This record gives sequence, C-alpha cells and structure tokens, in this order.
Amino acid sequence: MAVGFVLAAAIAQASSEGGAAGAASPSGVSTPAQPASETGCAVAPGLRVAPQLKAGSTSSFAPACFAASAPTTALDMVNLLPGFVLDTGSSVRGFGGAAGNVLIDGARPATKGDPLDEILKRIPASQVLRIDVIRGGAPGIDMQGKTVIANVIRREDRGLKLTVQVAGSLVENGDVSGGLRIEGSKRVGETAFEGALLAASGLDDGVGDGPRTVRNAAGLIDHGQEYGHALAWNYKLTGAVETPVAGGRLKLDATVFLNPYDAHLRDAFVGPRGLELEHDHQDTDTYEVGARYERPITGKLSSETFLLQQFGVNNYDERLAGPTVDERFILDKSTRESILRSSLKYQATPTLNFEAGGEGAYNWLRSHTLYEEGGAPVPLPAANVMVTEARGEAFATATWRVRPNLTVETGIRAEASRIRSSGDVASSRSLFYPKPRVLVSWAPDAADQVRVRFEREVGQLNFDDFTASAASLGGGSVHGGNPNLNPQQDWVAEAAWDHRFWGAAQITLTGRHYWLRDVEDHVPDPTGSFDTPGNIGAGTKDELALNLNLPTDRLGLKHGVLTATGTWRHSSVRDPTTGQMREISGLHHYDSEIHFTQGLPRWKATWGFDIIGAWRETYYRFNEIDTDRLKTWVAFHIEYKPRPDWMLRLEFDNATARGFEHIREYFPGPRDLATDPVIDTRNLHYGRLVHIAVRKTFG
Repeated sequence: MAVGFVLAAAIAQASSEGGAAGAASPSGVSTPAQPASETGCAVAPGLRVAPQLKAGSTSSFAPACFAASAPTTALDMVNLLPGFVLDTGSSVRGFGGAAGNVLIDGARPATKGDPLDEILKRIPASQVLRIDVIRGGAPGIDMQGKTVIANVIRREDRGLKLTVQVAGSLVENGDVSGGLRIEGSKRVGETAFEGALLAASGLDDGVGDGPRTVRNAAGLIDHGQEYGHALAWNYKLTGAVETPVAGGRLKLDATVFLNPYDAHLRDAFVGPRGLELEHDHQDTDTYEVGARYERPITGKLSSETFLLQQFGVNNYDERLAGPTVDERFILDKSTRESILRSSLKYQATPTLNFEAGGEGAYNWLRSHTLYEEGGAPVPLPAANVMVTEARGEAFATATWRVRPNLTVETGIRAEASRIRSSGDVASSRSLFYPKPRVLVSWAPDAADQVRVRFEREVGQLNFDDFTASAASLGGGSVHGGNPNLNPQQDWVAEAAWDHRFWGAAQITLTGRHYWLRDVEDHVPDPTGSFDTPGNIGAGTKDELALNLNLPTDRLGLKHGVLTATGTWRHSSVRDPTTGQMREISGLHHYDSEIHFTQGLPRWKATWGFDIIGAWRETYYRFNEIDTDRLKTWVAFHIEYKPRPDWMLRLEFDNATARGFEHIREYFPGPRDLATDPVIDTRNLHYGRLVHIAVRKTFG
C-alpha cells in the first residue's frame, strides 16, 4: 500500500525528539570562527541586528541565539536557521550525488543509510558549539553542489553522554504505537565513540477507513466501505568511532536497519464484488559500513577519502482475494553497492580554492518476481533479472572570492558507466555525461544577496524501475520493469534572492527553469499489456520557491519564530499515448509548510503548531490515470523541561483528521481510444492521535 508513509510515521511517532520547531531541518560545514561582524543570533531574545549578507558569506549562530526556544537537539536548532531548509539528500546510487546540505564538524557523514535528520536528532543541543550557515560558496568549503549549506560544530565534551527516550501514540480508533531510543557518546583521549539503538512501531497514515465507489459513464457499478490497518516496525542500530590515524582523522560508521511492514485491508462492497481481503507484508533490511579519512598533506593541500559498502534485502508478499478476484504478487530482491571516493583540496590563496577527485562505484541488483491470477502465473516484463553497473566520475571545482561581495564557483564533472542486465532482459550499454556548473553570488548591500546558478544535471537511474513491482493489487498497480532506461538529464538556470528585514527576519525567493531530456515517466511494455517505466522525450519544468523566517517579537509574540516554505511547480511533456501535452507523472504542483514555535522561559516550556499543506500527484499510464490527494495536516505541541536533563513533550497530531483520496481511472485499452474509463475512488481517513515522549539525559 502507501509504503512511502511508513518510515515517516514510524520515526515521527516512535522517535520524535521534540524541540523548538516541528519540522525536519539541516546541519552544515565546518569553518573557522567568523569575525564578530559576521556572527549574529537570528532568534535570540534580545536580537535587533542580524548578520550582514556577503557573497560567499558565513553567518555563525551560537547556542544563545536559540535559548528562548529551549531546543533539545541539533535538529531543533537547525529548524530555526533563517533561510535554510533541510535537504537530507537522496537514495540514489553513488556518494556524491546523494549528498544533503549538512556537514557535521566540517565533514559529511560517512553513511547513506542513516538520514541527516536522524543524525542531528542524536546530537544534544548542549553539545553544539555553534552552527554556521554558508551561502553561495566560500574558499575551503565543500558546498556539495548546494547553494546554501549549514554546519553543526560540536563541543569536545569528554564525559559520557547517555540519552534515553520513551514515546507512544494513541489514535482515536484505538490503534497504538510506540518506541524506545537509546543514544550515547564518549570521548577517550582523542578517540570519540557514538552509538544509538531504536526499537519502534509506527502507523501508516496512508491506510485508513472510508467509502469506496466504482463507477463509469453509465453510473454506479459498485460501492462499499474500506477498512484498513497498517503497522511498520523499525529496528535500528548505529555505531561510530573517530580517531587520529597517521596524521589525519579516521571515522568508521556502521548501520543495521530492519523494517518489517504489515497491512490488512477489507473492502465490503454491497454489489457483486462482495467482500475483498488484501494482505501486504514486506521485509526491508539494510546493512551498511562506511569510512572517512581526512589528512592534511601540506599547509595548503589536504585529502579526503570515503569508503562505503551497503547491502539490502527486500521481500514482498501481497495477496488479494474476493468473489471476483484472486491475485498474488511476490518479490524477492537483493542489492549491493560498493563506493570509493577520494578528493584533494588546495587552498591557493585565502580567496581561491581548488578541489579535484574521483568516485568509483559498483552496484548490482538481483530480483525474482511472481504474479498470479486465479492461481495461474502471469508473465511480467523484467520479472526476473540481474542488473550490474560499474560507474566512475571525475570532478574538479574552483571557488574564487573575487571581492568581499562577489564569489564565483565553477566546476565540471564527467560521469561514465556501463550497465548490464541478464535474465528476462539481456542487454549491455555504456553511458557518458559531462556536467558543467557555474555559481555566482553577489551581495549588493548588507541586507541582500543574489545567487545565480547554471548547471547540467544528470539523474541517477533507480534500480527499482528495472524490475517488476506492485504498489497495491487492490489499486490495480502491478507494473513491469525496464532495464533499458536512460537517466533523465537537464540544464537548469536558477536565481535566488535573500533579503533580511526587521533586523532578524529573512525571506528567500528562488526561481528555476529546467530544460529536460529523456524524461522518466511511464510507457507500455512491448506487448502492450503492462505499464513500465520509460523515457518519453524532452520537456520543461519551472519552480518558484519561497522561504520565510520571521521572529514574531514585533507582532507582540515574544520569543516566537514563524517559518514558512512553499514551492510551486509547472511542467510540460508530451504524453506518449495521446500525443497531448501534460504534466510530468508524480510531480506535486504545490507543496507548503508553516511552523510556529514560541519559547515560554518563565514556565520552562515551548509550544507551537505545524501545518503541512495538501498536495496532489498524478501518474499517467498508457491505460490508466492514478491520482493521489493528501489533505492538510495540522498538529500542536507543547514541551516542558523542568530541568535541562528532562524533557516531556505532548502532541495533538492530525487535528483535522485529514483524508487520503486515491482515484484510479482505468481504460479497456490505451487512453487515446475513444472509450470511457471505470473510475475507482477510495476516500480514506486516518484518525486524530495523541503522542507523548519523555526524554532523560545522563552526563
């Protein structure tokens, strides 16, 4: 079912760390302490003047800047940074392309399986020395392809720190979930140890109860009521050690993540379809080890090397049975990824920096799929395949601060890969893509900064698209695979404007235009029986994003901060079935979030609310159109700290009891034929819930 909601629900309910803001956010890049003129407090109680904006500037925020909001973790602090929105990275293969906009102590975490927001949750606010925000690039700073990054710099605390948190949630229908999180850190001499254990359950808010109707142009075919319940379990163990080695520093990371998922759906139709029962079970296991080694070679030259090995196992079994239907889908998939990445950084002058390096990766996927109707196997495109990829990338960048208010960053990446598949689809092909980039940052005055970026981007192929898949048998979503996909490419032009006002408030407006090639969407398989991923040609995409960080003292709400983000998108591609222009499948037209938090120092508490705006996504397949609509999410929270080492958090989530609507329009043949579709509509609702978390810190 809607497995995409599972991890978010499980982690949010079982491991919510509380804190000042209710939304995910970032961390950043290590830099030397900044001059006093570039250091400020965007949300400090007595703040009246924010840091000045400069091209390639670094603004530093000390813990005092966040004191009124009483943050619990580094994530809470980062959520309050002006003009900054967390990018946790992506799950694409490789290391460079998966980077987020966060560095910890000046370095990127040597892991892909441990999300940045989870890493930030494990850093207590008391361990944060300062947070730097770097805009537009700066000499000696690895911007990781981002225009803005943040850096969480920790104190060198040599004592043992241990944090225990217990959390639980109760939904109005009686469903319960909860979890336990234990985190610890210890420094012995120059060696630092970290570890964390998570055991949690979480409810899937994409599954619920509500009416279901099936109709066509002639009228109602059948209708009934759907009842759904889904639960995910998260078992996660992480560990890290960092120590001096041979004149440099070596950090080792390891992660084990087990994520079982189980869903039961019951559709009681009043007509001929009768009672339909669906059961989905999925086991997703990930094992990862990583290493990062940094070493200065000379006073101006340093090196950085990453090693990473990741294994994944995904077993999926789904069954749908009723008077008119009997289907089963089984998937057994294994993946492996090996990465080596190394770079050299040369600080030619205080205003000029060079970086060059390379990355090599080897990936493989093995997938076995079985699909049955009435107990008889049904062939699927690319049901049983073995896919391997050998990929290499070389890169070089230069960052030059031309003058205090003007910085230029240029770079080139060249990627070459060879992809082979065997089994149901036997193929071999080689790909090569150069990826130039230029970024210019200019600050015309102390309150404004303008950034302009022009870059060629190449997407990473998703190995899941290479094999057959099923999102929901009840929703008709069984699809073939396509190992012959090409990665989507684009040229992007971006312009961003940061403006400070009211002393500490900031607004950021960003516009982007993409010229797309080899757009990844949906096409029919060669037999015309199943929908598969495919490239559908050229297209365009436009984005306009707004980010607001507004201290509310001037509005009469002392120690309050309002943050808001909104992104509008428009895209255009030619539909391969109808020949008409349409939007890209799965692209949200608009996303928005509003968060407010207010510190109540007198009562040792904070309170706030979070609003996640409604969204819609539509998938255009050759014989159907699937539309998902998720309604607005509203939540309230209050957090009480009787002492610095104790935290109690109470949340009232999903106050609007938002609904999730899934509409499937399926046609008897290709959509370009003059036929009316059958429209299957589910209007599900997930109930309101109360969440409580208690956290105790030792040491």
